[in-house]
Amino acid sequence: MLGIDDPFVLTAYFGIIALAVLSLIYGLIRRNAARDEVTPEDRQWALEEKKVDDEI
Repeated sequence: MLGIDDPFVLTAYFGIIALAVLSLIYGLIRRNAARDEVTPEDRQWALEEKKVDDEI
């Protein structure tokens, strides 16, 4: 099949394709799962970072 005589090589090729498809499906399902909550600590860090950048 496909000019590949070794069944292990053929299994590896099909496995790689299957994992790529599963990775795409997983990524599409989970892409918006994480919440982007900005904590007060994040805001303080951003203000300090902006202050340092402005001083440079």
